[in-house]
Amino acid sequence: MKYVLVIPDGCADEPQDAFGGKTPLQAARVPRMDAIVSQGILGRTDTVPASMPSGSDVGTMSLFGYDPLVYHTGRAPLEAAAQGIELGPHDWAIRCNFVTITDGNMASFTASQLPNDVGAELIELLQEATANDPQWEFHQGVSYRNLLIYRAQNPEDQPFDARTSTTPPHDLTDQPIAEALPAGRGGELLLDLMQRSRKLFLKSEKNQNRADGQPAATQIWLWGQGSRPALKPFLEQFGKTGAVITAVDLLRGLGKLLGWDVIEVEGATGYTDTDYAAKGRAAIETLQKSDFVVVHVEATDEASHEGEAEEKVKALERIDEHIVGPVHDYLKEQGDYRILVCPDHPTFLRTKTHSHGYVPFAICGTRVRPDQANSYDEVTAADSNLLLPKGHQLMPFFFGTLTK
Repeated sequence: MKYVLVIPDGCADEPQDAFGGKTPLQAARVPRMDAIVSQGILGRTDTVPASMPSGSDVGTMSLFGYDPLVYHTGRAPLEAAAQGIELGPHDWAIRCNFVTITDGNMASFTASQLPNDVGAELIELLQEATANDPQWEFHQGVSYRNLLIYRAQNPEDQPFDARTSTTPPHDLTDQPIAEALPAGRGGELLLDLMQRSRKLFLKSEKNQNRADGQPAATQIWLWGQGSRPALKPFLEQFGKTGAVITAVDLLRGLGKLLGWDVIEVEGATGYTDTDYAAKGRAAIETLQKSDFVVVHVEATDEASHEGEAEEKVKALERIDEHIVGPVHDYLKEQGDYRILVCPDHPTFLRTKTHSHGYVPFAICGTRVRPDQANSYDEVTAADSNLLLPKGHQLMPFFFGTLTK
């Protein structure tokens, strides 16, 4: 049997005045997602434990069947795995965003989608500035997404622990940063690097006079720290081979740690301009050699972070047309299958940030007895009796006999 999970990142939301009191999912034309509901079942699950910050690192770990309360060590170690960066048992990985701070507020947690060539120059400046501190390694990622690695010089050299407090910059859009700076054990080390980066970034001509005309990145923002996680391979956990299609390092890294194939797709950007159709084609091709394929689309989450309601609806409609539809059609032609659509967490347009709460999931396919629902959205799902309180219960439910 073939299995597919489509993740429209952060698509769950609240009713919007702009849509006459409908959520983006209700406002969007998503007939292929609705067909999965009408041919199968609709339910709700909570992917992010209340005690943990909401984000794709926690949410996707839950969706893949791993309890984040047991396995999660931080976001950055997953992204380090994506870049092939090996962490020693006492090393730490830290997410390093390029951001734009204006008048003490987080004007842009992406530095207006900083071009890669500008990012490369800024990383070089950071490396030069810390050349006499061998424990620090800066690694360039894509656009504003980068990593900082702390290499422990000895087992006792542990500047960070569970008391280290950092804040995701996307949770601070248009908000003051003063109360969200690194704190707790090792917080002063991170804060020092952030403050030093402000002067360094002024030295970059490419940054100060960007070719795209956007404002300069003003500093780095450090967050998402963690040590090397220990995850049981997916094949051992569920008896199935896997693959992931995504433009986001977090998902690439988690996939690698689970032993999946990580499929690179030309035109996949991790933004609203991603090539949806190319992802759909890649999923169909990958199904020919993998039991389970995950297709992750970041566009819906990015639209929420920018407060762009119409863009969120457009992204949902493109996911429906170019990914859900073609993949489902292919699966039906091949034999036994199941397809699941579920976001990793809610992301509210109102707050422009991730949120806790239940998200809707829809499943159809072989040996899935249809219920009475026919629309894929949060409101319809709220009327369903199918409730999985813990997100990591969804994957064994999906693979199993579909009984709670």
